[in-house]
Amino acid sequence: MIATNSSSIKLNEDINSFVGEDQTELIEKLLSIGTALSSSNNLQDLLTLILAKSREITYSDAGSVYLINRQESEPKLYFKVAQNDSLPNLRVEEFSTPLTLKSLAGYVAITGESLNIPDAYNLSADLPYRLESRFDKDFHYRTRSVLVLPMQDQEGEIIGVLQLINRKTQSDLIVTNENVLEVTQAYSEWEERVLRSLASQAAISIERNQLQDSIENLFEGFVTASIQLIEMRDTTTSGHSERVADLTVRLAEETHRVNTGALRLIEFRDREIKEIRYASLLHDFGKVCVPEIILNKRNKLYPEQLELLRQRFSLAQRTLEMECAQKKYQYLLEHSHHRDSDNEFCPHCQQVELFEQETQQFQELLHNFLLLIEKLNKPEVILTKKFEAFSEEAFTSLTKLAQYNYRDYDGQIKPLINPEEIEQLLVPRGNLTVQERQQIESHVTWTYQFLKGIPWTKALKNVPIIAYGHHEKLDGTGYPLKLKEAEIPIQSQMMAIADIYDALTASDRPYKKSLSIEIALKILREEGTKGRLNPELVTLFEQRQVFKVLGHSYDL
Repeated sequence: MIATNSSSIKLNEDINSFVGEDQTELIEKLLSIGTALSSSNNLQDLLTLILAKSREITYSDAGSVYLINRQESEPKLYFKVAQNDSLPNLRVEEFSTPLTLKSLAGYVAITGESLNIPDAYNLSADLPYRLESRFDKDFHYRTRSVLVLPMQDQEGEIIGVLQLINRKTQSDLIVTNENVLEVTQAYSEWEERVLRSLASQAAISIERNQLQDSIENLFEGFVTASIQLIEMRDTTTSGHSERVADLTVRLAEETHRVNTGALRLIEFRDREIKEIRYASLLHDFGKVCVPEIILNKRNKLYPEQLELLRQRFSLAQRTLEMECAQKKYQYLLEHSHHRDSDNEFCPHCQQVELFEQETQQFQELLHNFLLLIEKLNKPEVILTKKFEAFSEEAFTSLTKLAQYNYRDYDGQIKPLINPEEIEQLLVPRGNLTVQERQQIESHVTWTYQFLKGIPWTKALKNVPIIAYGHHEKLDGTGYPLKLKEAEIPIQSQMMAIADIYDALTASDRPYKKSLSIEIALKILREEGTKGRLNPELVTLFEQRQVFKVLGHSYDL
């Protein structure tokens, strides 16, 4: 039972002072209530439980629970739960009221005093509070005896109010307007004492629950801020983390429902689903440690590199024109006294035209080389056989281009294209070189280093490991640890499928075209057949149409 020592002692004293009832039965009830209070994690369920058990041990026909919200500019009393045996279909929406002395609950919330009223319609006129009779009028009910108790936390602060209505002479009676005076009675002094102690213990449970909710909300905010940070640095994959989380969670839920095959042995509780969700949301957090220029690289060459190449070619073009003019001038200067102006086929004029033709041919060659560079710079995914022929032609052309030099503005002779640029342009798939891809892949390790430094609760302790394995493949060809199937958590295997599917179908990747759902599923199946992805999970992903969680539709 969650309670302070003082409240436990007080409760024991109240129990010992109880006369006329089986003390053993009462103690057992109170102990069971304490156990139930300590095990409830949902606030609404907890409040419902508090009210139901308080009514049970006092034979109360009805009751309600209020909580105080002090976070607003003016404190308010929030009506949270209502129960009524005589009105079983009662449904009252949550509402708030100003915290004043005029209402019964407000008076108790402000003063901390208990109210034990034999008849709420027979109150002295000099009292500051009154019964709000609108409920009775609306539901044709009659409130008579009322017990209103403050719920105080360990610091003595009042966090809510427990209100019990119509203490019945027998628990199974139904209260009506006609029989209310016969079947109800005032609450006894011992009930007030016992219930006040119980209300304090309930307050501690509520406070614990609210604290837990606050911690979870705080962590949710941290996760959201982390994702925003990732997307600020890697704008090309905006929304990827949330989509992967949605897909992975849905796949885990579908796996939990399987009752045949090997997957029938896999079960996930709510806390484990939350663990999967956090791991999926944070699986790419390590990208904050990857250079931003690589994360946002759209083509094989960086924009600055392509611009420099264009400037080199432009300078080379102008240099050719200038050198051609200098050659013509020098030649004509040297042979001007031999020129035959009457000869239509003057050999000297033909030589000048030859200079111009050579220059024009070389300019066209440079233009074609630049067009080739522009084409190679696009990171289109080319099928292997097609790329082999293309890459051989491109390699030959770039090797030839590498032999050409130009005179820079400072007069130095420099190559038109350097080996680093050639290496980048000849990347067969995507837009990253081997070194750049290694830096991108390092994000997994950085993610793990970051996540393992967080003091996770017992229920979330596997978040770092799950996120760490999302790029591993069952055949050991993944990264960073090249784990085999038995070493990869099943949650990571699910995330790998979700991650690949989103990467294939995402429309926000500037360096590749998005693939259709049909082709994406085909690729996933092929990866499963090759032993890289879990084939049973891939089949489940397709058959249960997990991708619908993203709004995707596809007729199988």
